[in-house]
Amino acid sequence: MLPHTSAGFAFTARCRIANEPGMLGRLTSRLGELGGDLRAIDIVRIESAYIIRDLTVLAASEQHAHSMVEALQHVEGIEVVEYSDRTFLAHLGGKISIESKIPLKTRDDLSMVYTPGVARICTAIAADPRRARNLTIKRNCVAIISDGTAVLGLGDLGPSAALPVLEGKAMLFKEFGGVDAFPIALDTREVDAIVATVKAIAPVFGGINLEDISAPRCFEVERRLREELDIPVFHDDQHGTAVVVVAALLNALRVTGRPVAEARVVVVGIGAAGTAVIRLLIAAGITDIVAVDKQGILNTGAPQQTNAQSDVAAGINPRGVGGGLRDALAGADVVIGTSTKGTLERADIDAMAAGSIVFALANPDPEINNVLCFPGFFRGLLDSGALTITDAMKLAAARAIAAIVPEDELQAEYIIPSVFNRAVAPAVAAAVRDEAERSGLSTRGPDAMDPLHQ
Repeated sequence: MLPHTSAGFAFTARCRIANEPGMLGRLTSRLGELGGDLRAIDIVRIESAYIIRDLTVLAASEQHAHSMVEALQHVEGIEVVEYSDRTFLAHLGGKISIESKIPLKTRDDLSMVYTPGVARICTAIAADPRRARNLTIKRNCVAIISDGTAVLGLGDLGPSAALPVLEGKAMLFKEFGGVDAFPIALDTREVDAIVATVKAIAPVFGGINLEDISAPRCFEVERRLREELDIPVFHDDQHGTAVVVVAALLNALRVTGRPVAEARVVVVGIGAAGTAVIRLLIAAGITDIVAVDKQGILNTGAPQQTNAQSDVAAGINPRGVGGGLRDALAGADVVIGTSTKGTLERADIDAMAAGSIVFALANPDPEINNVLCFPGFFRGLLDSGALTITDAMKLAAARAIAAIVPEDELQAEYIIPSVFNRAVAPAVAAAVRDEAERSGLSTRGPDAMDPLHQ
């Protein structure tokens, strides 16, 4: 069986190929035998006895890419003269930049955006700090905060190694939600220091997106920031995952003909994502939930529990199921895996009910992508001026994502829309904005967009 290739492991090999009949075919056949996905062949130049070509190939892993390049070196008549990893090239110099919205071409332009004109804006904000939301980048800017202790599914890599993820997230914020986001990697693991730092930089931002902070510290960081800041705080590893999982589950239950209130759900992994998923499942009306981690089924009063686990334990497992993973899965309709890759075995799935639903979500090889949630979610928060986030907003976002899939197209392999479906972010934004207004949390009045409002 050939390996599953991905653009994440794409490479370009520049090859000097003997200018003889059949050489290109020999090369492409060798790549095919090795499981490479050849995407492009470009002629660089032609020499008297050789043709220099660039071959762009998708591989299944870094090792797979290296093995293919090594194999090409041993094909008679072919020399690999250069090799480049396309993913590393895409990150060269970083993936984002800051650009001015206003051209500076004349002295008048400079006088308005800087001295002396900018002094008028400074004094206006000093007189009424609320005006910073409309007269500065704060109106449309989010900080993406991480300490690098839980990067994807890779673990504690540190703040510098977290930066590529944060940059990528900033790109997604802008591309799908029109939100300006900036990556901030903190060189500290102390909860007090993280909270103090975020509070100190908060005046610049209209929202905070916490990212890749390990549990259980992430719960405390989020709780304290939500209490101490006057802008919304969203831990995407928890709430973004929960929103997309619930959206997918609502549609999966429709496909299998199961009523939401009757579904028996097992959540494997009770960290940041797992606990948030459980909370939103409860908000969605699912009552029969069993949570499992490496210690076994979560029950009230278990000594290994964190505070977050204790909170969710009180509202789940109504049948009092005990034991381990296989006990939890017996007869279950749904399993949601937020633990590590490879936790579930074939026999575990066989223990479930017929026509069961399996969501295997362990990073960095997920079936769920949070980009369906966070760009539109923050767009709605910023547009409404909401200062806090509620479960009702998250549930509204989940339902908006689920509703993007038309009823007549809903099937087992199509329960959530593509991440490139441009209808998703506006729908999520509208749902969050409407819920903020319905619940009285919107702070955007009729004059909020008027820069002349005094």
